[in-house]
Amino acid sequence: MYVKIHRHERDTILAACDEGVVGMTFRDDGAKLDVSEIFYKGEVTDRPGLVERMKNVSIMNLVGDEVVAIAVEEGYASEEDVITIGGAKHVQVVLL
Repeated sequence: MYVKIHRHERDTILAACDEGVVGMTFRDDGAKLDVSEIFYKGEVTDRPGLVERMKNVSIMNLVGDEVVAIAVEEGYASEEDVITIGGAKHVQVVLL
């Protein structure tokens, strides 16, 4: 999976996706999800690396079965929060 950290004003944003979806665009019923390399393709990591990064951010933008499942398993999101666009699972998390 790929992880990339972005900083914007006071927020630290984690962009993470499964390796197989980076660079792809998904569409469904007028919705579009662009998994751009510029935003998502950073370091390659494993589950422990992703979980560690999740602890230190204020916003998460996650795409793909594996990455989204980890967010749910770690308690950052619930299954009800997850949407599917063109077959790709996606969830956004804002930590207050």
